[in-house]
Amino acid sequence: MSNRPLAAARRLVPLLRAGLIAGIVVAAVAYPVAAATGLGAKATAHAMEHKTQILTSALPAETSYVYAPDGRTVLTMFYEEYRQYTKLADISPHMQQAIVAAEDNRFYQHRGVDPKGVARAFVANARSSGVSQGASTLTMQYVRMALRDSAKTPQEVQEATQQTSLRKVREMRMAMDLEKELDKDQILERYLNSAYFGHRAYGIYAASEIFFSKAPKDLTPVESATLAGLVKSPSEYDPASSDQKDATGRRNYVLDRMAQLGYLSPDAKAQARNEPIRLKLTHPPNDCAAVPEKWNSWGFACDYLKNWWSAQPAFGENRLERMDKLRRGGYRIVLSMEPKIQEAAEKNVGAKENTGSPFANGIVVSEPGTGRVKAMAVNRTYSLDLSENGQSSNPEAGPNVKANYPNTVAPLLGGGDLPGYQAGSTFKMFPMLAALNEGMPLSTSFNAPHRYRSEVYDGWAPSNASGAMSGNQTMWSGFGKSVNTYFVWLEEQVGADKAVRLAEQLGLRWRTDVDREHASPAKAKQWGAFTLGVSDATPLEMANAYAAIAADGRYCEAIPVQAIYNRDGTPTTWKTASGIEREVAKPRCRQVVNADAARAATDAARCPTGDTPARGSCGGWSTADSVRGTVGRPVAGKTGTTDSTRSAWFVGYTPELAAASFISDPDNPFNAVGDGQSQIPIKAVAQTLRDGLKGQPTRQFTAPSDRMVG
Repeated sequence: MSNRPLAAARRLVPLLRAGLIAGIVVAAVAYPVAAATGLGAKATAHAMEHKTQILTSALPAETSYVYAPDGRTVLTMFYEEYRQYTKLADISPHMQQAIVAAEDNRFYQHRGVDPKGVARAFVANARSSGVSQGASTLTMQYVRMALRDSAKTPQEVQEATQQTSLRKVREMRMAMDLEKELDKDQILERYLNSAYFGHRAYGIYAASEIFFSKAPKDLTPVESATLAGLVKSPSEYDPASSDQKDATGRRNYVLDRMAQLGYLSPDAKAQARNEPIRLKLTHPPNDCAAVPEKWNSWGFACDYLKNWWSAQPAFGENRLERMDKLRRGGYRIVLSMEPKIQEAAEKNVGAKENTGSPFANGIVVSEPGTGRVKAMAVNRTYSLDLSENGQSSNPEAGPNVKANYPNTVAPLLGGGDLPGYQAGSTFKMFPMLAALNEGMPLSTSFNAPHRYRSEVYDGWAPSNASGAMSGNQTMWSGFGKSVNTYFVWLEEQVGADKAVRLAEQLGLRWRTDVDREHASPAKAKQWGAFTLGVSDATPLEMANAYAAIAADGRYCEAIPVQAIYNRDGTPTTWKTASGIEREVAKPRCRQVVNADAARAATDAARCPTGDTPARGSCGGWSTADSVRGTVGRPVAGKTGTTDSTRSAWFVGYTPELAAASFISDPDNPFNAVGDGQSQIPIKAVAQTLRDGLKGQPTRQFTAPSDRMVG
């Protein structure tokens, strides 16, 4: 008897086993409850249905884009996975065909699970005594990716990706359910936007841009086959590696499959196979350090955006959640900084103090009535590379500590955790404004001596900068000449605690233990030195506080954005504590002092700048009398210096803009700037206001009422 029939029968055993196993798998797909645990059947089915519902609405992580105010110029991006969702209509048909050919050639025939593919995979794996072939359809692969991307806990991520039979059965069931909810084009679109192509390219938009610097709709058959081939093993078939042999072989395999499915003619396939892989690589920027060099100073504005974003309840319950939203939420963020004003700010701080100086000269410009930040500039380069920096001038920092110049990412202008710099006499605005708000008129006078002993502040005896400041002063002349003894007396009349609380309402925050202690309710009444600016502040805070005075006492929170859009193009909104839905980018304003008091404060604040107040007399001279001539329009403001001129300030404003500039050594606050450089912030503000407002019509300040004049 011949052994041939027996041998043939033996060869059929694996095929029969494959058919049996395939039947079992299909049965498990059709009846997953029976394949799982009998008693938990209803709960399992309910969980499956819930997850399938999640998949129909699940969206993968998307890149958030940061734009200049024109809404077109991309400054940088934030992403954990570089991806931009693209509609199927905007993806080349060649790419659609290539991914089907590469990953699931029966995609349009099956209903989520391909029994033939399962049987084929089993036979191949049985023959190889391992796993040489999978049976995952495009739909099943998408299910796995969507479960992974929508996972909220590490356990859910593990369940979505673990190599187990139970996971495979779950994927099959969900794939079949999903195909009842979505059509083939919808599934293909989602797959192409979820797949990882290597080189940090998540989704077809990123892959097309990173590898070929083009839009997905423009991909050729050769390019499409190259990208489709990457999905199976992005690192193994990476065409950007030095050796493209494996990438070319995989691409040619996909081209062959495309021809077999009728997507390419034999001639087109032959021609495509002979073409080399021609890459045009793009490296998309990520985070603030990647802002293009020509926009470098905008890196500080970008950094402020990050700090602001991390504090917004609209984006999550804590900083971690909020930053995760920024990197995965697909937002379109339009900054509020105006290029014209930003350019003026950059020019006018850079010209006064070079980037290699230990002294930081910075400026922030804010818009009265909205709080939108219009410029942020400092004589530093925004960079993570500190290798070329000098050594710190602060002896407490140690001999080997790098200073923050010329390169830094420290938030020197505000918006971060740095306490800022002592702001000197710019703080005199707060007791004056508090007094005006309490009804004290601008004409409130005091015969201010050179040295004044305060009984209210336990015998503390401050003095004026010069003897020329002695004599009878009003708010106009006292503010214009910066008479210390007048303002200590005025603070006594209104109460230091009221000045402190008003400064807080205008956005100031106390970031050092010393300042927090003095500002506490228990001690604020005795903080006599508050009016002399012994507290730290940032130029962002000071510009915004003075902007409120320019806006007739209406304070608006500082905000770095003009608009924020969700991934679907709708404005991003949030619910306030009172349940009102508002746009996140909309100004948040409140009346802090009455309008007449603010107008009176502005009238006095015109004295330091050499401007002429509407109602009173400045007393003959002032501390920054060149400002009015430089700006060329009505302007108010205040100078500020600290002991030994360790820092110098000027805060100035017109009806349209408010600007605060400082000069100080952030690494060593005891490194004195010196009197010779105290004019630097004055010039920086005056020239920035002049240049930023060039060509705009001149607006006048509103004069205070007779009641506020007194």
